[in-house]
Amino acid sequence: MMPIGYSSIWGSATIGIDALPVEIETFIASGLPRHTVVGLPRGAVRECLDRIWAALRSADIPIPRGAITINLAPADIRKEGASFDLPVALALIAADRRREWSLDTNEIVIMGELALDGTVRPVRGVLSMALQARADHRKRVIVPVDNRREAGMVDGLDVYPVENLSQAIKVLDQAPDMPLAYRNLSPDDLFDPPSASADYSDVKGHNHARRALEIACAGGHNLLMVGPPGSGKTMLAQRLPGILPTMNLEESIESTRIHSIYGSITESGFMIHRPFRAPHHTISYAGMVGGGTPPNPGEMSLAHNGVLFLDELPEFNRTTLESLRQPMESGSITLSRATYSYRFPARFMLVAAMNPCPCGYHGSKKACVCGAGEIIRYNNRISGPLMDRIDLHLEIGPVDPERIRFEDPRAESSEQIRNRVISSRAVQKERYENYPGVNANSGVPAGIIDSICRLSRPARALLMMSMQKLGLSLRGYHSVIRIARTIEDLVGNTEIREAAVAEALQYRSPDRPFSVD
Repeated sequence: MMPIGYSSIWGSATIGIDALPVEIETFIASGLPRHTVVGLPRGAVRECLDRIWAALRSADIPIPRGAITINLAPADIRKEGASFDLPVALALIAADRRREWSLDTNEIVIMGELALDGTVRPVRGVLSMALQARADHRKRVIVPVDNRREAGMVDGLDVYPVENLSQAIKVLDQAPDMPLAYRNLSPDDLFDPPSASADYSDVKGHNHARRALEIACAGGHNLLMVGPPGSGKTMLAQRLPGILPTMNLEESIESTRIHSIYGSITESGFMIHRPFRAPHHTISYAGMVGGGTPPNPGEMSLAHNGVLFLDELPEFNRTTLESLRQPMESGSITLSRATYSYRFPARFMLVAAMNPCPCGYHGSKKACVCGAGEIIRYNNRISGPLMDRIDLHLEIGPVDPERIRFEDPRAESSEQIRNRVISSRAVQKERYENYPGVNANSGVPAGIIDSICRLSRPARALLMMSMQKLGLSLRGYHSVIRIARTIEDLVGNTEIREAAVAEALQYRSPDRPFSVD
């Protein structure tokens, strides 16, 4: 009769962008061979034993025999993904050998997917799992070698990257030739290199548009560009990554966690450059908001701390567009399911572009073939509440041919604009250091905006008069103040002057950014 064997090892599961510690208990009893995995396993977790048997044979490790029960605790939460392959395999080996590992398994968290030849493949959500391991006072993590940088940025953990099952066994056995652990990687090891992007020095004319984009990036404001086809809207938006400031450590961790769950982390393992997402207008509601089984972040969450660029804005599904409204205010998305609610951060800068009418040429020199009713219906695809949440409305026309011919070839570069944006963000960081969750002028709560953004008397008088004439909502009133505050930050003024309010008002529209003649 086979004696009883028992072992326990810690793994981790992800729920949204958060992680949950999971204790993997393995019990081997005498009896006819059978294999049971309990604890609400789903999908890849239910199939893990088939991969594990092949990996054990490839590593010349005897297959455990008898009545095997594997419990994933807590048992009332569903377990998803392939990250349990490696810890389950190690738990089976320990229970079958009826032995203890040299390392204390209560101090270590293990994650990784097993290939049939014993290779350890990368998994999603490693950064969240490593952060949770530190929060649970674990000292070490074993991760796939391709996830080493992602886990290595968590201060206070010894990270053991392994290429195959045999190496993971050596780590737990503290074998002389085990993989070396590392911790506290330098920024050069962690940060992804800057990506090459187009430069604003390529743009001819459009000085007013470049100014508006600079203000938007400096304060994190939403922006809408309206103009005929070929006027340069997309070209201007595609150059935004070149003037965006890098993220601070807290923002980088948030964005990296989201992209890790989504599975789009590069080999560098850590994001420092702000994301720039540009989904096609055929995107589904779930693709924008997030969803699936288990729920994955959508484009709004993938753009967290960065830019969400929506080209051809009226062509997006109306329901999809309306889904932007609540995250633009709260900075997060909650997907509620029958058994659990998943929260994804979604604080992004919306940059949108659209034509003034279906044919695209209303108000330009080229004849428009659209009727007044068509133009109104086209405009009404974007609701008033969504339009009111867009801070800067910008009309862009075709560039004068003479300007193309005689434009100064030494036009201002993206680096020059970016330096001013970085200086402005530094001022804002100092201003809001006592206000958690506020990183830029666009996020100043309405309750404190009057105390934070001081207006001169002429500036306030102009704003109050304009509010009545333009019919601005209270949200629009606060938006103008935030934009004016950013304008002054770009030149280093502490008080908001009349000129800054006047410029900010030019970017606001009382109803629509254009009218039907």
